[in-house]
Amino acid sequence: MRIQVQRTVASCFATLRQLRSIRRSVSASVYQSLVVALVLSRLDYGNITLIGIPAYQLRRLQAVMNAAARSIAGLRRSDHRPITDMLASLHWLCSSERIQYKLATTVFLSLHCLAPPYLSDDLHRLVDIPSRRRLRSASSLQLDVPRTHRRTVGDRAFAAAGPTLWNSLPHDITDCASLTSFCRKLKTFLFSISFP
Repeated sequence: MRIQVQRTVASCFATLRQLRSIRRSVSASVYQSLVVALVLSRLDYGNITLIGIPAYQLRRLQAVMNAAARSIAGLRRSDHRPITDMLASLHWLCSSERIQYKLATTVFLSLHCLAPPYLSDDLHRLVDIPSRRRLRSASSLQLDVPRTHRRTVGDRAFAAAGPTLWNSLPHDITDCASLTSFCRKLKTFLFSISFP
C-alpha cells in the first residue's frame, strides 16, 4: 500500500504543477473542473483498497487534497487560512471519508445485487444465519463480520471491512432503497464527520 500511495501522491502533485501553468488562462469554474477530473479522480481510483491504512499515509493523501483546494482558491502554502473551510466550501470529503464513502457504496451495490458476484458472495446478513435468527440484531439490516486472523491484512479485506463499516452506519442510511438517496444521505453523514 505504501508504494501505491507514494505513486498516487507523486502523480497528483505533478498534475497540479502542470495545471498551475494554465491557471490564469482559464476561468475559475473550468480550472476547478480540471482539478477534479485530473487530480481527485486519480485519488479516488482504487481507493477502496486503502481502507485501514496507517494515519501517516492518509495524511499524504489529504495533503494532495489540501494542495488542490489551495490551487483552486489561488492560495499559497504560506497563507494561514484554515484549509478545512476551503474543503467544506468545495463540498469535498476528507481522504479517510472518501475511502469510507466508496466502500459503503460498494457494500450497498453488493447487497442489492448490482455488484459482481465475487463481492456479493462475501456479505451475509444476520437474518440469513440460522443461529442468529432469534437475536434482536437479526431484525436490523446488519451484516455478519467474519473473524480474521491477521489484523493488518484480514481486517482490511472487503469481507471484513465492508460489514464493519456498514454496521456502523445509522439505520436511516442503511434502510435506503435507491442508490441516489443512499449516496446523498451517506455523503451528508460523512460530511458532518469531516467538518463538525
